[in-house]
Amino acid sequence: MRTSKYADLKPLAIKLRKKGLSIPEIEKRTGIPRSNLSSWLKTVPLTNKQKQKLHNNWTKALVTARKRAVKWHNEQKQGRLDLAKESALSTLNVINPQDKSVMELALSLLYLGEGTKKKCETSLGSSDPKILQFFVKTLHSLYDIQPEDFYCQLFLRSDQDVKSMKKYWSKTLGIPISCFGYCNLDNRTIGKPTVNNYKGVCLVRGGSVAIQRKLVYLANAYMDTIGRP
Repeated sequence: MRTSKYADLKPLAIKLRKKGLSIPEIEKRTGIPRSNLSSWLKTVPLTNKQKQKLHNNWTKALVTARKRAVKWHNEQKQGRLDLAKESALSTLNVINPQDKSVMELALSLLYLGEGTKKKCETSLGSSDPKILQFFVKTLHSLYDIQPEDFYCQLFLRSDQDVKSMKKYWSKTLGIPISCFGYCNLDNRTIGKPTVNNYKGVCLVRGGSVAIQRKLVYLANAYMDTIGRP
């Protein structure tokens, strides 16, 4: 029968185990593989105090390992986010975002996904201020629609203050507060506190149905062009 090259170290391993050391600690000190230690030490008795100490050390090690894993995953995620940002900026660098053709195409694609299609108007509703800022600014730049020519309607949760929400959206979008009309309060949310930073949904109307039709046609025509074999 072949003898393990670590056989001479078995007494030392047993001695360390009797002192209450864990198998990973003994492996680190002696260099004996964990598989050998597990076989040799499974019958070595430990006191309740030693068992509790080993359990406590195992718990601490587990917590530390989890923290390290979370840190590693967060670092990996941040790396992927940084790469995505770098890639996006490199794409943006090869186009002129102020070019009106680019601007109108971007607006048309946004409108096809988010804008109103059925009513005889050009309108878009969102809870995202950045989307609505882009909508308002591009309509002004492309079609000379002035801030006072927009009409806005808010859809809020029951505990939101109408006056302060009108002020917020007016300042955010650069639209006079006089252009904000009736606010819809959702009674289904009574008794359910609004989460932080949620400002409701703002529906912005601005421009004739002719603009809506052009935007929808432009977006569809562009996708048809790209989608052709």
